[in-house]
Amino acid sequence: MATPWVYPVSNFVQRATLKLFADYKVEGKENVPPMGPLIVVANHQSYVDPPLLAASIPRRLWFPAKREVFRGSLVSWFLSSYGAFPVNRQGSDVRAYRWVLDKVNRDDAVAIFPEGTRSPGAMKRATSGAVQIALKTQAPLLPVGITGTERIGHWLRVLNPTGRIRVNVGTVFSLPSLEGRPNKEVIRSLADMVMGRIAALLPVGYQGVYRLGQDAASRESGAAEDRG
Repeated sequence: MATPWVYPVSNFVQRATLKLFADYKVEGKENVPPMGPLIVVANHQSYVDPPLLAASIPRRLWFPAKREVFRGSLVSWFLSSYGAFPVNRQGSDVRAYRWVLDKVNRDDAVAIFPEGTRSPGAMKRATSGAVQIALKTQAPLLPVGITGTERIGHWLRVLNPTGRIRVNVGTVFSLPSLEGRPNKEVIRSLADMVMGRIAALLPVGYQGVYRLGQDAASRESGAAEDRG
């Protein structure tokens, strides 16, 4: 059974360790809507990013997480109490998709890392998950740029984060309402737009394939590979 105190206590400990051991700063907290459905989208550099987001965003967050981290009854209890839900990344996970939809439809805030996996140092191309959820629910998206966590390798470093860590919260935006089922090209374009919002919150060196001002042909080439 999930325990409600796990999330606030964990966030308290996380903020305390960040203040003690790291040069930690959050910018743009005022951009977080205090209520209503919300999809938080961020770049993903380290295992520390989910608890860092939870400690930095003044909303209770829920996280879809790869099922491989749910190892053993104690870890599974903690993650579930914290607000995580196991996702099978090997294929289409309808159960996890419905879980996210239910959270958003209940006016909760769900955090999604569109890259689908860690990308230390530079952003990788996004998967379509966050866009699919946003189109289905018409919930607003909140972009967040994270820097400094790429140096934190193992997940246990959540208890001793060091270095200069920044969380840059952008402004809320929404995807257009589309009629019918969008094709892959439209989904890819929307995913690139979402990632562009995140990239704008990051130093150039972190932007990777979404580097602002780069030749758009490189991204179109990637879209062509998807269509192939």
